[in-house]
Amino acid sequence: MDANCIERIVSEDYADFLTDYTRNLETLQNDPNICLDIINENIATIFVDKNLLIPNAIQVYGYSVFPRCFGLLDINSLEPSGITRLRNIPTFSLQGQDVLVGIIDTGIEYTHDAFKFSDGTSKIASIWDQTIQTGTPPEGFLYGTEYTMDQINEALQNPNPLSIVPSTDVNGHGTLLAGIAAGTISPENSFSGVAPLAQLVVVKLKPAKQFIREFLIIPQDVECYQENDIIYAAKYLISVATRLKKPIAICIGLGSSQGAHDDRGFLGSYLTSIARRTSTAVVIAAGNEGNSGHHYYGSIDPSVKLNTVELRIGPNEPGFMMELWGDAPNTFSIDILSPTGEFIPRIPARLGESRVIKFIFEKTVINIDYEFVEAQTGSQLILMRFTDPTEGIWKFQIYKSLDLNSKFHIWLPMRQFLSTETYFIRPDPNYTLTAPANTYIPIVVTAYDHTNQSLFIQASRGYTRNEIISPVIAAPGVNLIGPSLNNSYTTASGTSLAAAHVTGVAAMLLEWGYVKGNYVQMDSVEIKNFILRGAKRDPNLTYPNREWGYGILDIYNSFISLRGE
Repeated sequence: MDANCIERIVSEDYADFLTDYTRNLETLQNDPNICLDIINENIATIFVDKNLLIPNAIQVYGYSVFPRCFGLLDINSLEPSGITRLRNIPTFSLQGQDVLVGIIDTGIEYTHDAFKFSDGTSKIASIWDQTIQTGTPPEGFLYGTEYTMDQINEALQNPNPLSIVPSTDVNGHGTLLAGIAAGTISPENSFSGVAPLAQLVVVKLKPAKQFIREFLIIPQDVECYQENDIIYAAKYLISVATRLKKPIAICIGLGSSQGAHDDRGFLGSYLTSIARRTSTAVVIAAGNEGNSGHHYYGSIDPSVKLNTVELRIGPNEPGFMMELWGDAPNTFSIDILSPTGEFIPRIPARLGESRVIKFIFEKTVINIDYEFVEAQTGSQLILMRFTDPTEGIWKFQIYKSLDLNSKFHIWLPMRQFLSTETYFIRPDPNYTLTAPANTYIPIVVTAYDHTNQSLFIQASRGYTRNEIISPVIAAPGVNLIGPSLNNSYTTASGTSLAAAHVTGVAAMLLEWGYVKGNYVQMDSVEIKNFILRGAKRDPNLTYPNREWGYGILDIYNSFISLRGE
């Protein structure tokens, strides 16, 4: 990237887009209005003056170029996972020694006792704070500030540590995940991280730009992070692991209900590519959308020729986005009936169909775009963006064009981006995994309550829209103790906590396999299969299934399986 373009990364005057640049690299490089930053052999970010954007950008460039916006997935567990039993075997004592744990989230409270070794030094190898532009970025990156272990240790010796390393976590989510995966043991707080001897590498994500928030109609008071910043974060973690020559287990505790909910998409594809890397584990939270009422699944009866979808919109809902994804080769179209009785006749399924619908007796405005062949999936997308929607029951009649496959899905935003009083009247709890959990190489984790063996009530359910099995394993994720802000501890629940738990287990396996030389070719696939072989399964259930994947985590049993018992 041209040095003159670096300011565009953080400037609110420029819009970020993701693209598969291989098809038009020369055109992009020669456009004076575009700055191009290549991420890998397929993906690049482009930065464009938002004042130059055309109104029908979706129709011209496609929906997939807009970075998705990811939110946080959350609102004693070692024994049931078999971790304590392994620790009690002297020849094993797997605690993540010489392994890195990567956290991409809200940052970390590095002064917390949970992130210090017994001698008081930090167990954090480095922090990349994307929000601070006054320091030196990591080598090979163009924004944010990197803080090394030496700088962090210097800060810990100072009465005012933030004067040396000003990065911290004001939310607490990243601190909690880092602690559950790799926090130092604290008997007085009944706490231990799963891999307490592992070192941490942390990325504090910068908030999404106002441009993308407004386009996606995301509330101003919730955390939201852009897809391209998360990809850069993952790339940074791999660069640190390569430089330090250590294996790494990466935890993704973020999610989005945008997209086709299949194994395609820029972030999912990138995480899949690094998950194939030897000595690397990528662990992803399934999401907390199972009982949100934000997914509708339907098919069109040939005798009726339509399917009626009812959506309840709650009071004072400022706006939201809704996506209908239809299975090819059929094409789908809709009509709309508002709560006050205003009827929008069937909008034909035509190439380039884009409308702005303004209602006469209410303030509601709906922007509708039809994308016949969405670039990444080949499926049809009908994108609807609501502004000031009227409270009450909205009805959408869905039509198809051919007597072929007539299945379709509709997704509302994830629960943090929408009020609890907006939901489908007849929702489907399946296919509610949040991106990037709609994938098959990384390890996708759901949550259960280890005290009563019940599934976490909010847990998202599989599979992916193209029927790939996900999630694959259930781990403790209900009422877990973990580090919180101001050097305290708290109790929390959610699938991101379960993912952090499994990230710690992956660090243990990397210590056993890669560091100790028992299985040096370990990657995410090998680690996943190792975990699945030891999973506990209920004889009354069929596996795999949409709720539990292949069963409940039991890492001790995974090692027992190596004996052929």
